[in-house]
Amino acid sequence: MNLIWQQLEMWISSLKSQLSNWKNHTKLFSVIPVPIAGAFVTGVCLSLLFAACTSPNSTNSNLANSSASPVSNTTGAKASIVRFGYQKSVILLKAKGVLEKRLKPEGIGVEWIEFPAGPQLLEAMNIGSIDFGHAGESPPIFAQAAGANLTYIAGIAANPAGSAILVPKNSPIKSVAELKGKKIAFQKGSSAHYLLLQILEKAGLKYSDIQPISLPPADARAAFVKGSIDAWSIWDPFYAAAEKSANARVLIDGKEINRQGGYYLASRKFADNNPQTIKAILEEIKKLEDWSDKHRDEVAATLSPVLGVDLDTMKRATQRKTFGIVPIDEKLIAEQQKVADKYYQLKLIPKQISVRDATLTPQQYAAFSPKI
Repeated sequence: MNLIWQQLEMWISSLKSQLSNWKNHTKLFSVIPVPIAGAFVTGVCLSLLFAACTSPNSTNSNLANSSASPVSNTTGAKASIVRFGYQKSVILLKAKGVLEKRLKPEGIGVEWIEFPAGPQLLEAMNIGSIDFGHAGESPPIFAQAAGANLTYIAGIAANPAGSAILVPKNSPIKSVAELKGKKIAFQKGSSAHYLLLQILEKAGLKYSDIQPISLPPADARAAFVKGSIDAWSIWDPFYAAAEKSANARVLIDGKEINRQGGYYLASRKFADNNPQTIKAILEEIKKLEDWSDKHRDEVAATLSPVLGVDLDTMKRATQRKTFGIVPIDEKLIAEQQKVADKYYQLKLIPKQISVRDATLTPQQYAAFSPKI
């Protein structure tokens, strides 16, 4: 049942996000229409819970069959379209249109599907709604523990300055030690979750010393502004926007703490059937990352109107970002295993996992990895 509830929680966040996007997809921070969204989400989740409880061995198949998007890339054939799940942090890839230009001559299209955070993105991958996407270090671990058949494709360079724990400017909290007993919001199973764990551990606090509040970024921002939480663990561009317009003060950022970046991931079947497509995607990502590192102001100017964020805020987020992708190697696998072990030690995932089970062979990685 713990596994069922974990999957349902991810579903709730994903459905709320979709409802928010339908209302106003151009805003970085949207508000969910509570009466309608609440009734709809509750009804869907009760239906899923009933189905899961009546058939304990069919959880994954029931969730997979409930996807609203056509599951077109689950056969053995090469995909004619790549369904790319993305978050705000890589929207430049979509805005520039580089994947479409690269893949169109090969008869392959690109469909972009936005998610508020990594956990919702990987749940969509698990049920077959997307083929490829990115997330921080934590979402793949929660997804793998929930039975998702995903694959690590490439690492994203660590960006320690791009995440932080925020408190209101007038908060009496001046040190991490003073977070004891306080309400701290974060997206469960995200990089912000792991950042919080690392910061607490370094300060000699236990996870049980705080009141964890699991909220997706838009809801966490609303709670932060209303003063119903004491602190917020979050990443850019939400972090930069909160500094500018949500009366936020940085209690501590990820510098000297966060050594782990995120990942590009794919469904196992997509990775097995489309190595040349993945190679093309990674080559274009690397080119764009290299270009972005040298043209930060231009990156900010491109993203500002797309995200609905003022230029100064976007420049702040872009200037402190680390660009680049890194190969999946033994060192990276070992670092990711430490993250998985920490979550299991705290009983935040239902079972111990082996990160290596979600990786490919060195030969497969060599077939599509660009020179990094």
